[in-house]
Amino acid sequence: MERFRADGFDGFVAARWGALLHVARLLTGGDRQRAEDLVQEALVKLWFAWPKVAEQAPDAYVRQVLVRLAARSARRRWWGERPVEQLPDRPAPGDVSSAVAERSRLEAALALLSPRQRAAVVLRYCEDLPEAQVAQILGCPVGTARSHASRGVARLRQILSDAVRPVG
Repeated sequence: MERFRADGFDGFVAARWGALLHVARLLTGGDRQRAEDLVQEALVKLWFAWPKVAEQAPDAYVRQVLVRLAARSARRRWWGERPVEQLPDRPAPGDVSSAVAERSRLEAALALLSPRQRAAVVLRYCEDLPEAQVAQILGCPVGTARSHASRGVARLRQILSDAVRPVG
């Protein structure tokens, strides 16, 4: 029985690791280390719940755990960042890294949203979940989840448009 449990769990982790890490990175505002920690912690919780959720909806379960862990971790006051004297170079036009820079810009903008707004935006628009499922994961009514997503998108537009405006 334990071997069957491990095989099913291992298969799930192997198949979903990349997607879970992607969601976690978006939930943490692009912080890869925090995202990896979140995924690992969520998978530990999933391991213990595996017999109950394996046949039902392990994706939904682990996604909900990720959102809750991200919200809890966002309440920490300090993550150990250190200021640097010199900012990194900007990508040259047509540079291959421009897509990575754009993704990083979006992750940084997501980091400025509240944890609930960020979770609603990521689940609704990145994971493409229906509003009812987003509400269920967030543990709130559909209207509240819709509000979080709408306000989050509006705030993202504002943040991203402010970042593009020329200085001077």
